[in-house]
Amino acid sequence: MSDHDYSKRPNKVTYCSKCVYPSLAVYITMEEGNVCSGCRVSGQKGGIDWEERQKLLIETIKESKIKSGANYDCIIPVSGGKDSYFQTHFIKNVLGFNPLLVTYHGNNYLPEGEYNLERMREVFGVDHLIFRPSTSLLIKMNRAGFKLQGDMNWHAHCGIFTYPVQIAVKFKIPILIWGEHGPTDLGGQVSLHDMIEMSARKRLEHDLRGFDWYDFVGLEGIKEEELLWAKYPSDEELEEIGVRGLYLNNFLQWDANKQVMLVMEQYRWKAADQEFERTYRKFSNLDDMHENGIHDYMKYIKFGYGRATDHASKDIRLGKLTRAQGVEMVKKYDHVKPRRDLERWLKYVNMTEEEFDTIADTFRDPRVWWQENGVWKKDNLWD
Repeated sequence: MSDHDYSKRPNKVTYCSKCVYPSLAVYITMEEGNVCSGCRVSGQKGGIDWEERQKLLIETIKESKIKSGANYDCIIPVSGGKDSYFQTHFIKNVLGFNPLLVTYHGNNYLPEGEYNLERMREVFGVDHLIFRPSTSLLIKMNRAGFKLQGDMNWHAHCGIFTYPVQIAVKFKIPILIWGEHGPTDLGGQVSLHDMIEMSARKRLEHDLRGFDWYDFVGLEGIKEEELLWAKYPSDEELEEIGVRGLYLNNFLQWDANKQVMLVMEQYRWKAADQEFERTYRKFSNLDDMHENGIHDYMKYIKFGYGRATDHASKDIRLGKLTRAQGVEMVKKYDHVKPRRDLERWLKYVNMTEEEFDTIADTFRDPRVWWQENGVWKKDNLWD
């Protein structure tokens, strides 16, 4: 994007009339009355027979196990976060299945996140595999991901959506149970009536932003043999086992606020002790301390909005915030450059702030940003 002309002011961005998403937000389309696709799809929840959906989930898991003869009923990819706890609670303690928990560990857990993760096998009485790439590789992946695509956490997206699938193939466990399908929950990418499942295409195009392990070989001295965990199984391997990735939000009415209260009360799950610099929620993304900080700041640099917009839009749809309150959250948090988090990450990867800013600016979207006298500018409906 560095070749773009940033001297011209782009057209004004429109915003959803119900939530606080801009029209340029990822997966969003604006529809009649400037209502975004995310709000429209969220409105479908009340018209779905969730009892029938739950029966379908039970039948799918049972039929799959009968065909495969697996020792485990399914795999649940977990980070130890609120969704991981709720997924395991629902599959193990509500439906009565025996899951295998599988974790990709990206090395930057918050202390509360590490505490939650380590307790899962104890509080749920399940087996749990945790894979931890070497620290030296993860530091190189942070640097390479930031330089290549402005995403220092690409390795985590890849690990989360690859390693559990490798385990599914290795142990012949066909069903993986994911939490919410983010593009649908946030942006209304597809209808809840479509009941989308995870696929190799979805992993590559959406979760991995079009990049794969081979794009990192040679960057920062990374070798192919260091990325074995990042190689997705072949179509033939997936078809032989019959691997399917199901999203739990297609089978029950997803409400993160209610679910986090449940796991805190029943399993003593811990939210973050310290306030985040870029959002008001304290119970999201504890598996990487930079996810809500410098990683999310790059989202703001790229697209002009951040995680406070995501969280406020979710809470508006759930009736927890009014739109006016959501706007205040966006005004308070979205623009903040996270000093505490940036300092820690720069030290982690041995980079100067000047180098960081120079690289970050190359990823600014010219549909959002322009320059006046060397200062970056963007439009906001509420400025």
